[in-house]
Amino acid sequence: MPIPTDAFPASAYIALENGSYQATLLTSGPWNPEHQHAGPPSALAAQAIARVAAPLGFTHFARLTASLFRPIPVAELNIVVETAYSGRNAGHFCAQVFAAGKEVARFTALVQRAVEVSIPSQLPGHPLPLAPCPPQASRPAQFPFMKHLVGYADLVEIRVAGGAYFAGPCAAWFRMRHPLVGARAATPIERVAVAADSGNGLSAVLDFDRYLFLNNDLTINLFRPPEGEWICIDAHTMLGPGGSGLAEARIFDAAGLIGRSTQSLLIRKRE
Repeated sequence: MPIPTDAFPASAYIALENGSYQATLLTSGPWNPEHQHAGPPSALAAQAIARVAAPLGFTHFARLTASLFRPIPVAELNIVVETAYSGRNAGHFCAQVFAAGKEVARFTALVQRAVEVSIPSQLPGHPLPLAPCPPQASRPAQFPFMKHLVGYADLVEIRVAGGAYFAGPCAAWFRMRHPLVGARAATPIERVAVAADSGNGLSAVLDFDRYLFLNNDLTINLFRPPEGEWICIDAHTMLGPGGSGLAEARIFDAAGLIGRSTQSLLIRKRE
């Protein structure tokens, strides 16, 4: 039975008067309903970093890396941002995310000053590729888990652009159905961060009921910001024999390739 839409929170997070954020059920992930999917907190950390970077003139997120120390609970979060280095053209930033007084994740970012540079029209490897299929021609899909619970699967709309969904290499479009915080529209880096952490799931090659394939990090590299609401993650998973793996993805908007992401995977059999 479908969950009634009035059961959904208005946004992924609620800003609190003390400067913290209350996570709502829309952040809940696939491994445990009490733990967040890493996409929403990655976007929240990027938002906090952007607030510090923008007054310095840095607006382009060239890299965002998440180090996920512990499961992030669906609870109140506090974020502390530090400027590690600020130069003429780029700044390095760190955002620590705390829950109940414990640091649960740390995010680092390279944010650059955006300038207009004339680029020759004929370059090797250009024009850059488009996504396998545009969003309007891609087929709607649903996550095969948490069908009876409110969670991340309700935060985003998904359309499969190519490959097999949750059964090997797959490209899928993501669009946020709800705002990240309050009623404010998500920024480009926030839309990418919400989607990119799903690469290891949509390109899964192991049985979800028999194996865990958790990512303890996420790195996003962008050479231009995305345009529009839709973000495509074209992912594939590679596994090694020692309980480790790697999920790698190309990231697209409707105009073409914008960057890549990687996730280090911890592979275990479910008990």
